Amino acid sequence: MTQQATNIAIIGAGAWGTALAQVLADAGQNIMLYARSSELATAINSYGQNESYLSGIFLNNNIHATAFIKEAVAKAEIVLLATPTQFVRHALTELKPHLPPGVPIVSCAKGIEIATGKLLSEVAADVIPGTPYGVLSGPTFAYEVAKGLPTAVTFAVQSDKAEQWAQALSSKSFRPYLSRDVVGAEISGALKNVIAIACGIVEGKNLGENAKAAVMTRGMAEIKRLGLKRGAEADTFLGLSGIGDMTLTCNSMASRNYSLGVMLGQGRKLVNILAERNTVAEGVTTARAIALNANKLQVDMPISTAIDKILHQEADINAVIDGLLSRDLKPECQ
Repeated sequence: MTQQATNIAIIGAGAWGTALAQVLADAGQNIMLYARSSELATAINSYGQNESYLSGIFLNNNIHATAFIKEAVAKAEIVLLATPTQFVRHALTELKPHLPPGVPIVSCAKGIEIATGKLLSEVAADVIPGTPYGVLSGPTFAYEVAKGLPTAVTFAVQSDKAEQWAQALSSKSFRPYLSRDVVGAEISGALKNVIAIACGIVEGKNLGENAKAAVMTRGMAEIKRLGLKRGAEADTFLGLSGIGDMTLTCNSMASRNYSLGVMLGQGRKLVNILAERNTVAEGVTTARAIALNANKLQVDMPISTAIDKILHQEADINAVIDGLLSRDLKPECQ
């Protein structure tokens, strides 16, 4: 039986927001895609493409783009928030006066607010308290999702309507698995970007596959330590938003964070790498926020802290690597 169309608003017309719009429109939902740029909204509506962020994908006719946030959410039954992490608070503030009562906000961003060190669920609680909130996270390259290639994600939400919302966010090729661990999904989704930069540095410096596997594994140990400290469930880190997303992001040049790390490992300067991009590598700001969180909560996170030093304190990469390799031996479970 064909799924009944649902009115879904997607805030953010970058690659990820547009990919979500495409896969859900293909499943029959009516999509309002909010773009901050009126020129981008007009181009999407006129040509059925988002050449700026998702080149080569012809968009479903069920997608309508708008530069007016009030229009985007006026009929929404679910709102997906696909803006870069550091703009989430501003986006929620703009949304607040126009959000229909009881409509859930589903965060599709992966990061931590650098100004406050807060998870995005905490940012949402600040701006729109009482609004149903969920997280969509997992191993997802936007281009593959937009092409309709098989994808599975974690949909973390605490609500008796979780299954209903999950059904609206699913398609033949896009499969959400339910979880109630919002904190765990957010922490794993954010931190894997930092570890991906570390893995990219390993690749860029030709340190080998053994080293990359070690960084991924010890990086997951750091994510789990912080997650448990924040009240997350251990099993979450073995799921799609945990090891699933880590595996994807730490092994492909299609990952913005991994490719950035590769360039750093090859000797490129961060400022020059970022200047060449029109997309956001969330791990850059997340590394700073995580270092502050780790210090505040007294959680041992040597890899994440090392990446922060490289990105934000101009630490020498070789010296940082030597420092990690000379740490005292310890039991693996610590």
